[in-house]
Amino acid sequence: MTELAGFEELFVEFGGELRRAGLTIGSDSVLTFCTAMTTLDPTNLLDVYWSGRTTLVRRKDHLPTYDSVFREFFLDSVTDKSHPLKLKMKASSNASATIELPSTEEGSAGSVEEEVKMGLMASTSEIYRNKAFADCTPQELATLRRMMATLRLSPPRRRTRRFKTLARGNRLHTRKMVREMMRTHGEPREILFQQRKMRLRPIIFILDVSGSMADYSRNLLQLAYSARRAHQKVEVFCFGTRLTRITKSLDRRSPDAAMALAGGSVLDWDGGTKIGDSIEAFVRRHGRGGMSRGGIVVICSDALDRGDPGVLAEAMEALARTSYRVLWMNPHKGDNKNFQPNTMGMIVADPFVDEIVSGHNLQSLEEFSKLLASLR
Repeated sequence: MTELAGFEELFVEFGGELRRAGLTIGSDSVLTFCTAMTTLDPTNLLDVYWSGRTTLVRRKDHLPTYDSVFREFFLDSVTDKSHPLKLKMKASSNASATIELPSTEEGSAGSVEEEVKMGLMASTSEIYRNKAFADCTPQELATLRRMMATLRLSPPRRRTRRFKTLARGNRLHTRKMVREMMRTHGEPREILFQQRKMRLRPIIFILDVSGSMADYSRNLLQLAYSARRAHQKVEVFCFGTRLTRITKSLDRRSPDAAMALAGGSVLDWDGGTKIGDSIEAFVRRHGRGGMSRGGIVVICSDALDRGDPGVLAEAMEALARTSYRVLWMNPHKGDNKNFQPNTMGMIVADPFVDEIVSGHNLQSLEEFSKLLASLR
């Protein structure tokens, strides 16, 4: 369940606009609409559209009116002085820049049938998801970053050695039951069960910001920012020729402010690359101290290394010993499912990497977020 946090007034107002447009909508329908939105994302116009259409529209011939009012209320009438929640919805990942309402004008061949089948189309959004970051224009990259800001990164979990008490389960909590029986002179009051507690796994991003990664580093940093906002056990490092910790720089509410602060603290941005020295520095300063123990390390780099391959091999071996999993995000993998390492750095690191993933477009980052959540 999610809190509407002020959106309920906006949705009630939307119901009033539909009434003024001629639709018969009762208070119970508006209440159902608001209740449905508590399980969805109120900033996502796709969720709002379909929830409203399902709960507020009772007849097929009312669909054109609903679409017209929806477009006017949530898109066309939004200006800089509009309700702040409207502005937030329009700037979200599925706002007017990335979605299209279907045509429902009378007289257009098959328009109603097309509307019934497709409703709100996200064709432009799908194109952006599959387009490589390196091929995007500045305007398209800006849209992608707005979409990426709503990317949900579910942190992986691990079972701990500690147990918690349950009212029902498969394993008796014998120790606690015996303690309770001693207090009641041997009379058991209730049967208790136990289950291992779950704990979030640490995630460590080590991002390559050298010149060869210029087309991808800003977007991968945005991914790390989203992960940090969703999961406080996320650490973020950048490297070119040296390692820089930028975790605290990302603790800003504004993504742009966080990106600017992080970029200003990295002195070797768009410079050379020494992956081995940087990984070795991480293991020596942080990994052996316990930061990566039981954690997942994500190295984002094209592996075009100018350093000593021997140093990289030793650093990766030490990193693999101190981490639960090591993932390597290489944008050059693209959509190639049979990708084979073809650079010296990648060939040297490959034996110590659990999985090589891509990070060349938004769709690959969404797939990575699903993979991250599935790790146990």
